[in-house]
Amino acid sequence: MLNKGLRDEESIRIENTLRTLHALIFVPKFWNAEDISLIDEQLKSFGLSLQRTIEIPEEELIILLQQCHLDWNQQEQFADILVALSQEKQFKFLGKALAIYQYIQQESKVFSFGINIKIASAKNK
Repeated sequence: MLNKGLRDEESIRIENTLRTLHALIFVPKFWNAEDISLIDEQLKSFGLSLQRTIEIPEEELIILLQQCHLDWNQQEQFADILVALSQEKQFKFLGKALAIYQYIQQESKVFSFGINIKIASAKNK
């Protein structure tokens, strides 16, 4: 278990990584090698790459996010990033995002209308 100071540092690091990932995918475009390498660089902090994210089973991805100490909100942000990457149709991460949303809704013991809407949206795409 991490002590409070280390948890705060870890949380800040995770938030910065998620913020950077979100900024990289915010502008819709065709993904070239340079863009992919920038995203891969950020995903490394979670032990992932785009290729590994494609290959990893949903259950293993959820376990990996827990091992990286992502809280519920950070896991939701990660799923949001997967949805955004899927919008250009080059990446197919909707199933993984849906699995993360459903896991959060079930395991957090707190019902979230926002996550419920995201689950319905992911199912309809």
